[in-house]
Amino acid sequence: MPDIELLMTDRQPAQVQEELSRRFRLHRYWEIEDHGQWLESYGANIRGLACGGHTPIDGPFIRRFPNLEIIANFGVGYDNIDASAAAAEKVVVTNTPDVLTEEVADTAIGLMIMTVRELSAAERWLRAGNWKSAYPLSPGTLRNKRLGIFGLGRIGEAIARRAEAMGMDIAYHNRTRRTDISYAYCPSLLALAEQSDILMCVAPGGPATHHIIDATILRALGSDGVLINIGRGSTVDETALIEALRNGTIRSAGLDVFENEPHVPEELMVMDHVVLLPHVGSASVHTRNAMGQLKVDNLVNWFENGAPLTPVPETPWPRD
Repeated sequence: MPDIELLMTDRQPAQVQEELSRRFRLHRYWEIEDHGQWLESYGANIRGLACGGHTPIDGPFIRRFPNLEIIANFGVGYDNIDASAAAAEKVVVTNTPDVLTEEVADTAIGLMIMTVRELSAAERWLRAGNWKSAYPLSPGTLRNKRLGIFGLGRIGEAIARRAEAMGMDIAYHNRTRRTDISYAYCPSLLALAEQSDILMCVAPGGPATHHIIDATILRALGSDGVLINIGRGSTVDETALIEALRNGTIRSAGLDVFENEPHVPEELMVMDHVVLLPHVGSASVHTRNAMGQLKVDNLVNWFENGAPLTPVPETPWPRD
């Protein structure tokens, strides 16, 4: 399919770039000096966008490509893409679910343990040469604790299975109650926070969840509560979180995602009772390769067979 032209909007793994370059005529957006002029001259040639999850793809940008057929995103979350605008233009959007579920769930459990048991702080204490006496006992434990999961989809359910095996009680909140599981359902996020010792956010980003974890939710979680976020940084009001951590409204937090990545507020950086990870939930060679291959397969299958492999709910259709 060398006559089909794709635009890669941001840097992606070398495997993806090499595979797409071999199969398509690939343009790299970050190598183009004058984006406006290039879009005027070549926008009509582009039939597919290969997105890395960072560049915003909104309606006006989509409409710069009158012959666009598909937007293939690298990652399960696609809040960087206005999928409704894509649907209005009859453009299919795909993501990379399932292949990263277990890896992200492992990271979530690891981050929870690190945060509750203060393992990062203990390592820093040791490296600083302080092991002349015993490290102070951690105030937190996972024994007989209640885990509240906000967003019980594929990843949330994988986290729940792991936590259940550790003896934790599981409850969850989704927009709608699931009928295929036995975990306790809370009708609101506030109710979930009120009955949880640890609140695990796995929710997607977007307007519906923007700053949904705010000062009210943090107060409901309580002074012994722990917040873990491996979903999207936009779901948490970072200003409210910093204040809650400063004044003891909650005990601690473990964060793999932030509102303005790669910027992390300095106030969080200096807190010893907070664990910070650089958005590494799916960041293993094995899993990123699988995500990249699924992204490539979506594009190839679309142009060869007219059917996306993993379309998002807003754009479920095959090509006419």
